[in-house]
Amino acid sequence: MARRCELTGKAVLVGNKVSHANNRTKRRFLPNLNQVTLISDALGENVRLRITPHALRTVEQHGGLDNYLVKADDADLSVKARRLKRAVAKRRAAAAAAAAAAQAS
Repeated sequence: MARRCELTGKAVLVGNKVSHANNRTKRRFLPNLNQVTLISDALGENVRLRITPHALRTVEQHGGLDNYLVKADDADLSVKARRLKRAVAKRRAAAAAAAAAAQAS
């Protein structure tokens, strides 16, 4: 399982651990990934994702998972999140078409 946020793409960084004697050894900075369950309003189902707390705050700021995915760049999203984005877009388009048809009649 990749150590990468499924929504923002934040991944492992590499740097040096520097001792008091200024000796340098390679180390890894791991992202703070959490397994969360988010609700998709358009699909009407729960979705489990591994994301950072920063991504969770951003999702809440955008007003939910569906709104975040619509505005998100595909390059940052994981394969699972891209599939979810397409499903949400299809469901929203179908709902908009149904609302337009109901409005016309």
